[in-house]
Amino acid sequence: MANSGFQLLGYFLALGGWIGIISTTVLPQWKQSSYAGDAIIMAVGLYEGLWMSCASQSTGQVQCKIFDSLLSLDIHIQTCRALMVISVLMGFIAIIVSVVGMKCTKVGDNNPATKNKIAVAGGGLFLLAGVCTLVSVSWYATQVSYHFFDPNTPVNARYEFGSALFVGWAAACLTMLGGSFLCCSCANEDRRGQQYYRQSQPSTAREANVKSSPPDKGEQYL
Repeated sequence: MANSGFQLLGYFLALGGWIGIISTTVLPQWKQSSYAGDAIIMAVGLYEGLWMSCASQSTGQVQCKIFDSLLSLDIHIQTCRALMVISVLMGFIAIIVSVVGMKCTKVGDNNPATKNKIAVAGGGLFLLAGVCTLVSVSWYATQVSYHFFDPNTPVNARYEFGSALFVGWAAACLTMLGGSFLCCSCANEDRRGQQYYRQSQPSTAREANVKSSPPDKGEQYL
């Protein structure tokens, strides 16, 4: 039961992280206009994500424009797009695979060894999804920092980290943590099974030796 609870904990952590990955992918606040230093505080706030750029006015009105051309985008935006899409797809597959492999479900094969291998595969997919998200968000944040501290960048054209980056970091950590729980729970169970098998071997060997031992000399004369 404890192992099943550990698997459920890892599954729901990874599921929450996957939902965060989807939110990070669609949010336009990957970077936002900076008001640090001598930057002039404007009545319009600028935001930019992987798919669109938005302008938020002081009246609360928000206008967004989807990027027209894919090939005209910077290489880091194209790569981050690909990594986030791959992360979402791998997370979706990991959800289905993990449900089949968990002990608390009756889906698929009921063999414990087979279900453990399937659960480990689901946990590995969650780990890969988290790593892809972490690489994408961190690379984008590196580019934002580089242009912010670049002296050739105009003051009014500098951007800072948006809220989507922090959501992405948290989602990546949750997904990798949940995937690790799924993998470790199955590994611990396999280790306990091997230990039980090793402990049961000597007693079996002793019984075989007792049965095959020759009779005593006194018994032979009788």
